[in-house]
Amino acid sequence: MVRKARAFSLVELVIVVVILGIIAAIAIPRMSRGAQGAVESRLKSDLAVLRSAINLYAAEHNGTFPTAGTIAAQLTGYTDIDGTTNATKTGAFIYGPYIEAIPTLSVGTTKGRSAIGTADGPTIAWIYDAAAGTITANIPVGELDSAGTPYAAY
Repeated sequence: MVRKARAFSLVELVIVVVILGIIAAIAIPRMSRGAQGAVESRLKSDLAVLRSAINLYAAEHNGTFPTAGTIAAQLTGYTDIDGTTNATKTGAFIYGPYIEAIPTLSVGTTKGRSAIGTADGPTIAWIYDAAAGTITANIPVGELDSAGTPYAAY
């Protein structure tokens, strides 16, 4: 009895390659949208953490928001009732810290920075209004998320 050699024909191999190409054409854009969605979720989460820390600070300091010049130290360190900062929890410095570190910005032209300021600038990641206790990402209004919403509106 003679055994016949079995192998894939050229047509079968071409069909498999075409099917793999179709699957790749569908899957790759979906994966890139997933990565963009993760970046947008991180920005929303970072803003929620910062806003929560500011509100908690105000609740413990008789409704006074952190000051513009020392907000990073006031949120990440220990403070007294007047907002004076200290590296350790001693004496009157019983409040805080409210967050471990200021998060870095995940999108936009200032991506990777974590500085908090009161005005737009190339080194500022977060814009803080001490009078209102509000914080936003320092991203130009023209930069939009995947849904067409300006990042600055978050």
